[in-house]
Amino acid sequence: MNSPVNPFSGAAYDDAQDHDLIAKALAGDRQSLSDLVQRHQPYIYNVALKMLNHMADAEDLTQEILVKLVTSLSQYNPAKGRFRTWLYRITFNHFLNLKKQPYEQAVPSFEVFFEYIENTPDAALTPDEEQDLQLAIEESKVACMAGMLMCLEREQRLVYIVGEVFEIDHQLASEIFAVSPANFRQKLSRARKDLYQWMHNRCGLVNQNNPCRCPKKTKGFIQNGWVNPVELKWHSHYTHTTHELAQQNLEAVLLDVDDLYARLYQDHPFKLPQTSKDIIEAIISNDNLRESFKLTRE
Repeated sequence: MNSPVNPFSGAAYDDAQDHDLIAKALAGDRQSLSDLVQRHQPYIYNVALKMLNHMADAEDLTQEILVKLVTSLSQYNPAKGRFRTWLYRITFNHFLNLKKQPYEQAVPSFEVFFEYIENTPDAALTPDEEQDLQLAIEESKVACMAGMLMCLEREQRLVYIVGEVFEIDHQLASEIFAVSPANFRQKLSRARKDLYQWMHNRCGLVNQNNPCRCPKKTKGFIQNGWVNPVELKWHSHYTHTTHELAQQNLEAVLLDVDDLYARLYQDHPFKLPQTSKDIIEAIISNDNLRESFKLTRE
């Protein structure tokens, strides 16, 4: 399966392809509309998933964004800027204006989150258990780190996800967030500092002096219902890690400490969302939308 093209990258991204698909879609080409949706759907979904930490809610949110994309497409004016700027400004504003989500209410702060982790008893695994639970251990690691992200304020979380995990081009970020590139970098720096300070003081992945270890917490996470070894939340339905799709694609020899933290998050699975076919079919079956795109039923 081909890698989805990272829309947050700089010069490597082909904006002309977006414009070509838009022109054809508005002229009634059903396949071009589908291709445009599928071009951006994986990234909208994966940012939503990291923002909400809940797969079904992320899928619903992605559907809402894509319906907005399709129904507002005729309003996009190429003379006023790149399609990516227009689309992800709509997307990120939608994320930021959501009502408070369940996980945000359950984990309101780093203090509360790490209290949950510390209150989960350690349970040493035998070599056989560690082998049998290998994926569950990885699932525990990703689940724990996803929970840490939820402790950031919502805008900080979004800035960190697109800035550090997906390595957004800072000029593009400045256009989307309506700030200067320098101001975006300041926001990203503050998000890093808040997250990494807690990780440095509590997480054994980044600081060997911390006692917390993913294998020792895995049984407790399973007992608490945070990890289901039979139905994995993160390690299913994916073909890449985020690291493989990030702009700079850091090599194993990392440049500094911040790169280590970033790489830990980039190693998380890049999940595959539901197919965009359902959205296209919904448009085809809606008389008003079908007429606006001059589409025909097939």
